[in-house]
Amino acid sequence: MFEMKDEYLTGIEIIDDEHRELFRITNSAYDVLKNDFLPDKFDHIVKILEELKEYTIKHFADEEAYMEQIQYKRRFSQVIDHAKFIEKIDSLDLDNLDRNQTEGLVQILDFLSDWLVHHIVEKDVLIGKDK
Repeated sequence: MFEMKDEYLTGIEIIDDEHRELFRITNSAYDVLKNDFLPDKFDHIVKILEELKEYTIKHFADEEAYMEQIQYKRRFSQVIDHAKFIEKIDSLDLDNLDRNQTEGLVQILDFLSDWLVHHIVEKDVLIGKDK
């Protein structure tokens, strides 16, 4: 469902590869949502959220190091956006997710798809233009 499109490419190999991985993780959440053979999806949701948080921390560190290396002028707003993303993931109410698994997964997917696409297209693509 979620795919890395050409318009999402920054031209920076490490960043593009890491974006592909973020889309893969998002797709794994979608797969759990659509899997009718998993009546209780909570453990899968928690595992995906842990993987997402761990990977985004790595990705943000790599992206921020690259921006620092090239002295990217918009890097500070990126750092703020990255912190807000992690805050959002940390603020998810796991008890509520356990009680409302389908609704919770839909909300997570809406957030991820919106954030990934908008952040990549509106912010990250610009990094590649300044290199």
